[in-house]
Amino acid sequence: MAKKQEGSERKRTVLQPLMLDIPEVAESLRLSRAKVYRLIYYEGLPVVHFGRSARVSVIALQEWIEQRAKGA
Repeated sequence: MAKKQEGSERKRTVLQPLMLDIPEVAESLRLSRAKVYRLIYYEGLPVVHFGRSARVSVIALQEWIEQRAKGA
């Protein structure tokens, strides 16, 4: 009987972020940072501010995209 290594059986869980910063939003949408800021200010892309930092909820981003797709 072969002896199992303890570390090899553990599975690593990769956590998905709850919030994205503006460059991450831009990368995921394949848009420029400037365009993402325009979507925030003129198109209602939901954003949460933590001091001077702006973050976009992954869930809110998905819902916002779905709403826009339905309205198109």
